[in-house]
Amino acid sequence: MRKTMMVAGAALLALGGLARAETCDPKLVPSEVLAADEARYAALQAVDVAALERLLGNDLFYTHSSTQIDDKGAYIESVRTGKVVYRETLRSDVRVVPYGCMAVMTGRGDFKVELDGKPLEVHIRFTNVWEKRGIGWQMVAWQATRFPPKP
Repeated sequence: MRKTMMVAGAALLALGGLARAETCDPKLVPSEVLAADEARYAALQAVDVAALERLLGNDLFYTHSSTQIDDKGAYIESVRTGKVVYRETLRSDVRVVPYGCMAVMTGRGDFKVELDGKPLEVHIRFTNVWEKRGIGWQMVAWQATRFPPKP
């Protein structure tokens, strides 16, 4: 299983490298990705759909901590319509690991949101994947896992 995962990961990175002509300095990738992620959260809170269109890849695969899965269109629509309202988005323990013109970001998120008009606090560990494309850095995957409730 581990070998299969490693081969699949290597194939993903190799195919991604063939599909673009971008060049990336591994020393700059973490700060560039962190800046793109900050812009994404600012766009979520401001309901800036145009910015979200630029920052999210058309092939986005977004897995919420509830296990609901959205593509780019559904995710942006949930923000645009107010189904999900991001009030506070605190991140910590953030780490960005570059893989050429791709990067994997991990961290902790403590979010205050409204879901269908009801306040909700969400405490998660997250992993997201960014790729540098002609338009700039775009998030192409998100996976969140909620912390268990405190006893």
